[in-house]
Amino acid sequence: MHLNLPNMLTIMRLLAAPGIVVAFLALPRPIADWVAIGLFLGASVTDYVDGQLARAWKQETKLGAMLDPIADKAIVLTALLALAAVWQPVWLIMLPAALIVFREVFVSGLREFLGDTAGTLKVTKLAKWKTTIQMVAITVLLAQGILEHSLIERLVGMDQQLYNDIIAGVEEDVLGIGWREDAIGWLRFSGVSLLWLAAALTMVTGFDYFAKARPHLQGAK
Repeated sequence: MHLNLPNMLTIMRLLAAPGIVVAFLALPRPIADWVAIGLFLGASVTDYVDGQLARAWKQETKLGAMLDPIADKAIVLTALLALAAVWQPVWLIMLPAALIVFREVFVSGLREFLGDTAGTLKVTKLAKWKTTIQMVAITVLLAQGILEHSLIERLVGMDQQLYNDIIAGVEEDVLGIGWREDAIGWLRFSGVSLLWLAAALTMVTGFDYFAKARPHLQGAK
């Protein structure tokens, strides 16, 4: 096993995956949200950097080729698990997350079954777009959680009338309540929409992989 820098970055990304769930279990919010988004963004950056370094330095290894897709899937799936645990209503996250998990398990099973012929299931541009949209969606949803708690902190102890006056523009919004509420709504809508788009692309690419694998499944027992 050759541990060069690209491989070490991939391993760090793999270890960051359970760290997201642990953050929500062990830390109060919004500290957990900050740790989670830090780990996820760091993992997303290394996803690009480790491959670039491996190719530039000619340090591509079998270990890296094996761990890279595992780390990609692990960081996305654990982040979706953490979001589903804290999101309300839960079905908005749980349903697309279930579709994404189903596709990843299905395609991994196809690759394992095909063995040496798994090269027919090469990663497509649409699959790369799917992964990018997933990562953007998760980042947006985690950011929404951070901003939501920032708003809650400013509303503590505020009576309903004062809140209504601020929203109506009667009282000066010195705490930035209005723009925070607008931003939370925008982030919530954007994040959920992107996640559902990613789930749709996930199913499309899953069917595409199945269609490519189908000739090799003819007569399989």
